[in-house]
Amino acid sequence: MAAAPLRDGWQRMLRFAERRMPALTRYRLAEALPIVLHQRRIYVLPTVFGVLFGAVLSVMLLGALNFGNNAALLLTFSLSGAVLVSLPRTVRHLDGLELVAVRAEPVHAGRDAVLHFHFRVGDARARLRLGIQGHGRLARFDLDGDSGVAELAVPAPRRGWMAVGRHTLFATWPFGLFRAWSVLHPEARVLVWPAPEVDGPALPRGAARDAGIARDTRGDDWHGLREYRTGDSVRLVAWKATARQDRLLVREFEEPRGDEVVLDWRALPGLDDEARVARLTRWVLSAAATNLSFRLDLPRRSIGPARGEEHLHACLRELALL
Repeated sequence: MAAAPLRDGWQRMLRFAERRMPALTRYRLAEALPIVLHQRRIYVLPTVFGVLFGAVLSVMLLGALNFGNNAALLLTFSLSGAVLVSLPRTVRHLDGLELVAVRAEPVHAGRDAVLHFHFRVGDARARLRLGIQGHGRLARFDLDGDSGVAELAVPAPRRGWMAVGRHTLFATWPFGLFRAWSVLHPEARVLVWPAPEVDGPALPRGAARDAGIARDTRGDDWHGLREYRTGDSVRLVAWKATARQDRLLVREFEEPRGDEVVLDWRALPGLDDEARVARLTRWVLSAAATNLSFRLDLPRRSIGPARGEEHLHACLRELALL
């Protein structure tokens, strides 16, 4: 019972800190787009190369002072001036950038989702050698113009909605002595389709309902004879029947019209929910690949029958969010 007041107090304190000092809690709270970078949310520290470079300058300064070498002092102070100039330029490389959108195409679980970060530049300066990292991945990009896009492939392990999460935008331009960065945590998400079953039964073409019979000269089952029509193959002409009836006849066959397949959630006994989702995903992809018309029957709704890419995406979305 005592844990609830403590938890509520902690949440109130976090909300107060987010209002007063957003940099402290930005790692856990998502922000609405667009996100504008300014100097109050840009951090900067020397890189490893910058620390080593500073150590070399310190040794050079001590040596020049010890031996009274004016040329060495001039070189040391000139290099130190370059270091001091590079610090604000590294920060300005991020200052004014605006993250306006984050988009990604749906992917199947277990694959990488490619996030597209759309940036808008507040001025005409080119932003070179920027980097963005998150989920253990890193991508480099340049912004040359009023806007640009950074692409970062991140893992998508589970089906459903995946939050974009926390990413770090950074720059080390121009000399790599300092690293300026800012944390981006946009309110955006990506749809992850379920992973299809790897090995399983083939698409149940016999599950068609009210499919009827389609007659065609290319079928397998004998149906009868009919008069010749333009375009019929000469190999299908029934020459004996033609001679008896004195008119040109061709053989006709029939085959089941199984192009409207029903994929039923309830017709998969003995499988748990995730296994059913994986098998139905495999069948949906197979039906779409062969341009079949199919209906997907789920516990609370049915989709179709239909065919095409739009119907495929609708079925995969329902399976992902089931």
